[in-house]
Amino acid sequence: MSANDLDIVDALVGEVRFAFQPLINIRTGAIVAVEALARPAGAHVQDLFRTAARERRLTDLDVELARAAVSAAADHGNLLPLHLNLFGGTVATDLARLELLRDRLHEVGRRPRDVTLEIGPPFGRLDQQALVAGAGSLREQGFGLALDGIGEGDASLTLIADLGPAMVKLDRAVVTGLPDDEARVALVDSLRHLCEATGGRLVAEGVESERQLSALRRHGVRLVQGKLLAPAARRPPTAATVPGVAAEVTDPQGPGLDVLATGPRVTEFLSPATVLSLDVTADEVRGVLADHPEISGVVLVDDRNRPRYTIDRNRFLLAVTGPYGHALHATRPASRLADEPRVVTTATTAMEALSLVTRADPYRMYDDAVVVDESGGCLGAVRAGDLIRGMADLKVEEAAALNPLTRLPGSDAIARDVARRIEAGEVFAVSWLDIDGFKAVNDTVGFSAGDDLIRAIGRSLTDAATALGSVHVGHVGGDDFLLIADLDDLVKLAEALLDPPRSAGGVEVTLSLATLVCTPTTVSGYEEASRRLAPLKHSAKSLAGSSWVLQRPGTDRVEVLRGTPGAPREFPEQAPDASHRG
Repeated sequence: MSANDLDIVDALVGEVRFAFQPLINIRTGAIVAVEALARPAGAHVQDLFRTAARERRLTDLDVELARAAVSAAADHGNLLPLHLNLFGGTVATDLARLELLRDRLHEVGRRPRDVTLEIGPPFGRLDQQALVAGAGSLREQGFGLALDGIGEGDASLTLIADLGPAMVKLDRAVVTGLPDDEARVALVDSLRHLCEATGGRLVAEGVESERQLSALRRHGVRLVQGKLLAPAARRPPTAATVPGVAAEVTDPQGPGLDVLATGPRVTEFLSPATVLSLDVTADEVRGVLADHPEISGVVLVDDRNRPRYTIDRNRFLLAVTGPYGHALHATRPASRLADEPRVVTTATTAMEALSLVTRADPYRMYDDAVVVDESGGCLGAVRAGDLIRGMADLKVEEAAALNPLTRLPGSDAIARDVARRIEAGEVFAVSWLDIDGFKAVNDTVGFSAGDDLIRAIGRSLTDAATALGSVHVGHVGGDDFLLIADLDDLVKLAEALLDPPRSAGGVEVTLSLATLVCTPTTVSGYEEASRRLAPLKHSAKSLAGSSWVLQRPGTDRVEVLRGTPGAPREFPEQAPDASHRG
């Protein structure tokens, strides 16, 4: 490379200042990282790249901008994980030049594992094998990897699968169409499922309205960037959270995201950990805590990034700032004042982590938990306060959705289960259950007896769901219930509901059960299943006695499995009380 080439690159980099925009976990409001964005004076960054490309110095400029971003972040004392932008071509064709980036990180006291490289388009003309190999080399060096510009650039879906990035960044062009553009909503869902399958996390860029954010929340996106939450600024954020984000823009009317029965994973609450080496002194830790009041604790790791100790901010400062504290501890290893880490894995649920926190020594109840990967390396920390608030909010949401009479969930829960089973390619059955002549029950023996009957059926449904693992039940209002089950459990479920004699106010009553067998190719979702169940319900209610009808895929034929054709059995009126006759 000639001196003139270097002068061109240096001149272009000299025109640039950097802005920093946080990536935010909208479940907790925590800032998980900051992205460094090049901002040339009086120009767009693409103008600089066009100039460098004409001089055949594009990768030189790419790497030098990344190095300059590292220096700018260090000048502001940023300790949060840092995101840097690189072209895919730099990774595929000039990997050796990125040694200069590692050198700059070493100069400012940071490590590759503190940095995520956002690899961006264009990708179309690159040697995909070289790109994947280069990304793998960077991953081995400790860098985190993200694919940028997905949904607008030319990245193929196979590239996401082959590269296996820790993050996939959804382009703002996709977010702009939310929530009204159904195609873009489907794209978000598809990318989220792909990320889940490849172990990555989906990040949405360019969020500028509460409607966009509500749509992203409803469709399971937890990491976002955008002006609505925090615009890019000349200084990296100094707070650990963005106040109010998790609560103020939640859509209370929207359907919730389906989660496992045991609740969300602990990674939903992940925050960056402040990581220092095992040999750090107490005075060095004190300096970090003094300069960064937002840090609640420090993780001490070995040379393989495995957590060995954790330091709680308050207990540590009490020890080193008390009488003789500085003299006793300043030059000695900080690990002398540390505790054994509370380690959880990415498979740990939030409820399990909360149990770990709350059942521990009360002295350490509010200590952070450390999340590790499969090799035991530190991925970040989970604050006890975030877990407590998050699980409390989840329980409130669940309680608000329950029917007050039976304590069963409503139609939203059934809709989410139908969608999940269809997406998983399952064959299953949706059933509609109700009480024959229920209005006559209330009119004849009273509302209290009617409520008792509904409660009894609710208990039967709860017992069936407990005994039969595939069964999911919901109370959708009045005397109507919805049930979902695998085909193997259908007969047992029907027997549990229809065999026992039932009565209200001492008078026998009967039930009607209508079942639709669903496959991913015959039923598109909950709304269609509900629409097709309505005529089946009428067929069941046209039968005498407790009845059960079923319709299979690909046919209009209704099979009568229980009940007698003819006049349906209605609830009888009680005979007049003879004691009142004269």
